[in-house]
Amino acid sequence: MSDITGLPALPTTGIDVPNVSSDTSRLASRANLEKAGKQFEAVFTQMMLKSMRATHLAQDIFGSKAQDTFRDMQDQKLSVVMADAKPLGIGKAMVDFLAKNQAALRAEAAPAAADGSATP
Repeated sequence: MSDITGLPALPTTGIDVPNVSSDTSRLASRANLEKAGKQFEAVFTQMMLKSMRATHLAQDIFGSKAQDTFRDMQDQKLSVVMADAKPLGIGKAMVDFLAKNQAALRAEAAPAAADGSATP
């Protein structure tokens, strides 16, 4: 095999990007993971609403760019409310999947489930 010289070596200890933090302590919190799950669900719901609106099942006579912008903002707020009030479950599934790989998060979830304080 030929040796390629002049190429930079691959990092072995982590990412050395100046604007990227290597602090991962915030990832070990169940509350942060659940917050991210709700946000993911809100973004997913917003994309679903946007796709539904893009179908144009009927011709809009009075439509305008301003109305489209307002509807997008309304859909964004609606998706956040939907994720809080009646979630689809995709955020919870993501949280459960990611928590399986972290022992600290499994330990936090076990006492909550034993107390009966876990949300259904």
